Amino acid sequence: MADIELTTPPTLPQSNGYSHVATIGPGHRLVWTSGQVPIAADGTPAPVGDWEAQTRQAMHNVGAALSAAGATWDDVFKLTFYIVDTSALATVRAVRDEFINIERPPTSSLVQVAGLFRPDLLIEVEAVAAIADR
Repeated sequence: MADIELTTPPTLPQSNGYSHVATIGPGHRLVWTSGQVPIAADGTPAPVGDWEAQTRQAMHNVGAALSAAGATWDDVFKLTFYIVDTSALATVRAVRDEFINIERPPTSSLVQVAGLFRPDLLIEVEAVAAIADR
């Protein structure tokens, strides 16, 4: 993560738990995850209507996808959240903060959507990471 610079320049509004800009130094391999939803590997969905459980499962799935590519949460420089309701944003942020380095938060986008591919799902999360070449 040393060659990943995460900043919020004074020319942009103060952020709330994310950085505005990520710069990746040379010699890195990029890793993109597909959007991860709150369904466990065995097919069990997180409880319906439970923002905390659904966010935690989606973030856990992102972590598993990163791990499969040899990356960790420390390598993440970009997150994208798709949520069906912004009223639960404080819960989503609190769970997110269990996974990321809050001292160097990744860049982030939040998109409110009308729905996901199943009506019981509240959130989908994507990540982009950079791993230093070995």
